[in-house]
Amino acid sequence: MNLRKREILQGYKQGITDFQDANLRGLSFKGEDLSGVDFSFADIRGTNFSGANLTRAKFCGAKAGLQKRWVVILLASIFVLVFISGFFNIFTSFFISLIFDPINIDNQVSGWGALIVILIFWITFIYKGIENSAFAFAVAVAFAFAVAVAVAVVGPFTVAVAVTFALAIAVAVAFAFAFALALAIALAIAVAVAVAGAFAFAFVVAIAFAFAVAFAFVGAFVGALAPLDIVGYHDLTFLGAGAFVIAILIAFAFAGLQTLLSAYVAYRTIKEDEKYTFIRNIAIAFAAIGGTSFTDANLTDADFTNATLKSTDFIGANITRTCWKDTIKLDRIRPGKTYLKDAKVRELVRTGQGKNINLNRSDLQGINLQGTNLTNASFIEANLNSANLQDANLSRAKLVGTFLDLADLTGATLTGAFLEDWGITTTTKLDGIKCDYVYMRLPPKKRPDFLKLSPKDTLNDNPLREPANWKRKFKEGEFVDFITPMIETLNFDHTEKVDPQIDP
Repeated sequence: MNLRKREILQGYKQGITDFQDANLRGLSFKGEDLSGVDFSFADIRGTNFSGANLTRAKFCGAKAGLQKRWVVILLASIFVLVFISGFFNIFTSFFISLIFDPINIDNQVSGWGALIVILIFWITFIYKGIENSAFAFAVAVAFAFAVAVAVAVVGPFTVAVAVTFALAIAVAVAFAFAFALALAIALAIAVAVAVAGAFAFAFVVAIAFAFAVAFAFVGAFVGALAPLDIVGYHDLTFLGAGAFVIAILIAFAFAGLQTLLSAYVAYRTIKEDEKYTFIRNIAIAFAAIGGTSFTDANLTDADFTNATLKSTDFIGANITRTCWKDTIKLDRIRPGKTYLKDAKVRELVRTGQGKNINLNRSDLQGINLQGTNLTNASFIEANLNSANLQDANLSRAKLVGTFLDLADLTGATLTGAFLEDWGITTTTKLDGIKCDYVYMRLPPKKRPDFLKLSPKDTLNDNPLREPANWKRKFKEGEFVDFITPMIETLNFDHTEKVDPQIDP
């Protein structure tokens, strides 16, 4: 059903809210009031909802993401990145091939320096991530300085100066191009997967490998012949056929190796390895260009059950109590600073399975965990203000110091939960709580390092069970009667604390 923006807005003003199965591709509802609208099963690829009021809106089964023309544009840009990465291989191969220069010691030292710098870079990049690449550069500079000192000791000063200068250039350029190459290939693969799916991984790797080998040959060939031009020779016999072949083979090997290592980085990026968060954020942002936008939209109590959400922008959106049950490709969104930035949380709201999950000190304000299995979950000092916890199973959960202002625990199960210093207020809904017993103190052995007790209190294992009689259980509704008199006291205690602004 193809509808124009004007038709939808006019119908909405007349009280029509059912626009299921509508084709809304590429339309803009920026800043519009569409609260309570039903866009279930609608095609919202490329639709702009920036700043719109979509409170209680339904997007069940809706299809968000990129329109076809944007998919083509982004895939074309991926090939540009792959081409650029191949171009960088010219320079890395050129410097490495200088190792086989039979004429100039400066070139030989520069070649070895470039080789070692590239190796240092990749070792650091793989094991420490992109944010620690500065460390690799510092090590490379230290290496260059050490070589310069060694040359100065065993050779003339003029030679030392020349070698130092050549090595400094080689180190800086080799590092820069290795970094750019790694970033270009990893980004290209990550964007390809974000846009086109997992099948794109092998395809882009193959293309990148082909470009790398082709450009590596050019770089190695130029590097091997450069010294011959300098001294006026144009016969490969001067260089030696064996050395020339070795130079080409090493260039090929390094080009292939760097491509495969970049593919590995891309794979870890896709798997949300924290070491490569920077690359992932760029890839997701790139893949969301032209996609569905909910930037700064009000999605309070909106429902995205079974919706496909790849290449969708939620930066600045209000997602209080928004339902994400069984959403598809929720990991391909731009979450901004919302609770969806955490992969563990995305999986939790999508599947409703949070048994044994540890979300201590997490900022989960406004999260929708209705009906979620949270048995043995740990929310110590977490921010659950305004959260929807209706019918959630919180048996044996740790709610120690948890902020629960405006939270809705209607029908939740709290049997065996640890409620030491939990932050309920008069605005916390506790209707219909199911609870046989609770513990008002977290035993020493269950406490995290940031919640350790004094040596004296550590000796006390009493969890302060309520009812205190271990053979007795709360009757229906008795738990709420037990906890209500404590609310005012708890409110007073928590007003003395700083407002829960949990660091991301």
